[in-house]
Amino acid sequence: MMRCVKLLCCCVALLCAQGAQAVSYPLPPEGSRLVGSPQIITIAQGNMLPLEAFAAKYGQGLSNMLEANPDADPFLPKAGSRLVIPQQVILPATVREGIVINVAEMRLYYYPKDSNTVEILPIGIGQAGRETPRNWVTSVERKQEGPTWTPTANTRKAYEKEGKTLPAFVPAGPDNPMGLYAIYIGKLYAIHGTNANFGIGLRVSQGCIRLRSDDIKYLFDNVPVGTRVQIIDQPVKITTEPDGSSWVEVHEPLSRNRAEFESSNKVPLPATPVLHALMKGEGIDANRATQELERRSGMPVNISAPAVNNPIDKQPL
Repeated sequence: MMRCVKLLCCCVALLCAQGAQAVSYPLPPEGSRLVGSPQIITIAQGNMLPLEAFAAKYGQGLSNMLEANPDADPFLPKAGSRLVIPQQVILPATVREGIVINVAEMRLYYYPKDSNTVEILPIGIGQAGRETPRNWVTSVERKQEGPTWTPTANTRKAYEKEGKTLPAFVPAGPDNPMGLYAIYIGKLYAIHGTNANFGIGLRVSQGCIRLRSDDIKYLFDNVPVGTRVQIIDQPVKITTEPDGSSWVEVHEPLSRNRAEFESSNKVPLPATPVLHALMKGEGIDANRATQELERRSGMPVNISAPAVNNPIDKQPL
């Protein structure tokens, strides 16, 4: 599985540009957490672009696109085939303030002050063994245009094992892995750009949060120092909407160790209060909920009982 990801990254680096933009949503009314709607596109004849190119175009991470389109060829989606763009989401169950990062779905939510909107950006996170922090509340300490990078001794050793030489200091510029902008959170971590054309929606960083170039530029220009930052790990999100309908959004949970990370088997969903509430909730179609817990489409699914038709189910890929 990991060999495929690495090969895909090499292909994407040759074929993709970094252009992207955050997807902006008006905040839903009080009592609602469901925003947006899914979009379906058809791959044009003569397509020569990998799935990552479509992910970047529509403001998604590669993992988001793979969850929504498990049968799509990540190297070269078939001409004439349909792709679901997962632009409908359930907002995380936490305060709508500042920046909220859900590592499980590899998305960053930014709630601009007094705007009544939320900006949703895809991210890359830390590799297994070099984890991005979880369940952490901090703030923006400082911002830096043209960041430099001083790799740790462990990072340089890891590169050496792969036959690569990493300098002790990487100056600012287009060759810096941190990209052109960095937003430092806490004392040890940053939200930053990248000098690569891949890695968004993947576990590829040294623990920091990685964004595409246009997305980090947007955050750098708009997020003030002192902004609240919360990092959560919610692979399962549920909501009961004002109309009484119940929805669930399930993502592949992050692996807990190297063996799980390198395995092709599904990682077990954590037994959380959210999961317990989902299976025991009134008005829930238990069969439909169970199916989505197995499918893990990364998209909101209506699990109300009696089942309410979900328009996405009517669109074959």
